[in-house]
Amino acid sequence: MTRAKIPVNNSWGEAIGYSRAIRAGNIIIVSGTTATGPDGSLHPGDAEGQTIEILDRIGAVLRELDASIDDVVETRIFLRNMSDWEAVGKAHGAVFGKIRPSTTMVQAGALIDDSLLVEIAATAILAD
Repeated sequence: MTRAKIPVNNSWGEAIGYSRAIRAGNIIIVSGTTATGPDGSLHPGDAEGQTIEILDRIGAVLRELDASIDDVVETRIFLRNMSDWEAVGKAHGAVFGKIRPSTTMVQAGALIDDSLLVEIAATAILAD
């Protein structure tokens, strides 16, 4: 089975030892993704804005692995505060409304940085 890795371009990837995404055969697993930039969180205080940024990043890494958002079969959404579920759900629904992957949304509490409100991981499966 062929295996491809997309590296993480931040200090957490090196410190924790993980990849942004792995493709093994026709399965792609995208690690938990947040809306961070070189100076910290993007869209501070805006869960919907962070979600839009995250889903754009997930789409970009899927394209690097010859896949697309349409191939996503599962997302896992981790919220700092469950009160943000509607804003996050709105952004998620705008991207996945017709695709309708299996989805889990849980309140995780603290994320790796206090300014992050949402983290999303995804799994995609490519047709044979």
